[in-house]
Amino acid sequence: MGPKPKPPVDYIFQKTRAAVLMNVDKKAEPQSLVLKNGAYLTLRHADPDDAERLLCFVDRVAGESENLAFGPGEFELSVEQERAFLQRIAEESGSIYLVAEVAGEIAGTLTFMAGKRPRLQHAGELGLAIARAYWNFGIGSQMLAYLIGWARQNGTIRKINLHVRVDNLPAIHLYEKYGFVHEGRITREFYLHGQFVDVYTMGLQLDPQ
Repeated sequence: MGPKPKPPVDYIFQKTRAAVLMNVDKKAEPQSLVLKNGAYLTLRHADPDDAERLLCFVDRVAGESENLAFGPGEFELSVEQERAFLQRIAEESGSIYLVAEVAGEIAGTLTFMAGKRPRLQHAGELGLAIARAYWNFGIGSQMLAYLIGWARQNGTIRKINLHVRVDNLPAIHLYEKYGFVHEGRITREFYLHGQFVDVYTMGLQLDPQ
C-alpha cells in the first residue's frame, strides 16, 4: 500500500472552529470567539464610521512590523478618503474588510479585493495585519478561516492570492495550514536596513464542493 493521502484542503477547513462556519455574508452579525488566552474576539465587517480608528490602527501596526509594505506615516489617506474606501468595499460583492476587536480595541484587520473585470473577478489579493500586542493569540487564524468561508459562499471567488516575506515563517506556516501553496518567488520586493528582501507568492484555489 502506498502512503496515506494528504487530507484535502476542504477537510482541513472543516476542522476549524465551528463558530467560523456560520453565514458570513455582507449582512452577517458580528461573531464572538474565544482566543487562546481566554479573551473574547469579535469579528465584524468594517463600516465607514470606522475610518478614523482604522487609520490610527494602520499607523500603529506600521511602526510595529516590518512585514508590511509601508512604514509609519506612509499610509497617506485622509479620514474622508478612508471613509469613501470603506463604503466602496461594503458595496462590492467581491471585496471584504474584516475587523477583529478585543475589548473594543482593534486588534487586527483583513482585506480582500477581487478584480473588477470579468476575466479577473474570480481572484483577488489578501492583506492581513495584527497589532503586536495580539500576536500569537490565534487572531490571524480566525480571520483567515472567516475569509475562506466568506469566499466559498460568495459564488464568484475561486482564488485567493497573497505575498509574504520569505523570512516571515509564522505567517508562511499559517497560510500553509489553510492550504495555500507556494507559487513563486519575487526577488528584491522589500528594501530594509540597506538590504533587499524577497517575497513568496502563495495562493489558495477554491473549487465548488
